[in-house]
Amino acid sequence: MADERTRGAGTALVSGAASGIGLACAKLLLEDGWSVGAADIQPLPPSLGDDAPADRLRELACDVSNEDSCRAAVAETVSAFGGLHALLHFAAFHSTNTWQELSAVEFTRTQEVNVTGSFLMAREAARHMAAHGGGAIVLTGSGSMNSGGVGGHGRGGPAYIASKAAIVGLTRSLARSFGPHGIRVNAVFPGATDTAMTAEYDEDARNRVAERTILGRIGAAAEIAAVARFLVSDDARYMTGETVNVNGGGSFGL
Repeated sequence: MADERTRGAGTALVSGAASGIGLACAKLLLEDGWSVGAADIQPLPPSLGDDAPADRLRELACDVSNEDSCRAAVAETVSAFGGLHALLHFAAFHSTNTWQELSAVEFTRTQEVNVTGSFLMAREAARHMAAHGGGAIVLTGSGSMNSGGVGGHGRGGPAYIASKAAIVGLTRSLARSFGPHGIRVNAVFPGATDTAMTAEYDEDARNRVAERTILGRIGAAAEIAAVARFLVSDDARYMTGETVNVNGGGSFGL
C-alpha cells in the first residue's frame, strides 16, 4: 500500500482547502490520483473539481476548532473513500493586531483555531490511522516565528506568532505519540507566500519581504503544497517529527 500511495492511490483529508496553500495542495493531490476530502469553514471554489472526477473529491464543511466538526470531517472522508492515509492540515486564523491592539478574546481564539485545531484534526485522523495500518500527517507552522512578527499591515502579530510557534512542540510530541502506531507527523513552515494572508501587504511590505529572501521573491502556494505532498508520500517514509522551512532562504542562518 505504501508504494501505491506514492503513485497517488490513497485518500487524503486536506483542511483549509478553500484557498491558499490548502487549495493548492488539494489540487496537486487530485492531479496525482489521490481521493481528497477537502475541508473548510468556507465553501470550496468550483475550480477545485474542474480536473478531478467527482468520485475522488468530497467537500466538507469543517470548523477545526470544534471537536465534533473535526471528528465528522474524518468520518465523512472515511465513509466516502473507504479509508484515510494522510492528513494535510492548513486551516488557520490570521491575527494581525499588534500587542497594543490585541484583545484577550482574539488571542484565545487564535490559539483555539491554530493550536487546538491542529491537535484535534491530528487526533481524529490518528484514531482511524492507528486502527488501519498507519498514515502520515502534515501540520503547518509559519516562518515568521523565527523573526517574531509584530503585526500591522497584514502581517502576523503576537497571537499568530505564538500559535505557530506551538506547532513545533506539537509536531514533535505527536510524532512520538503516534510513531508506535505507524503514523508519521511532520510540519511545513512557509515563509511569505502569495495567499489571502499576504494580500493585505502594501507594495513596500511585499518588496521588503522579497528582499529578505535569498531567492528574492515571495513564494507561491503550490511551492509550499508540493513540499507537504512530499511529506505524506512514501519518499518521506523515514521522516517524522521534523519541521521543514520552505521560505526561499528567508530565515537563513536564524
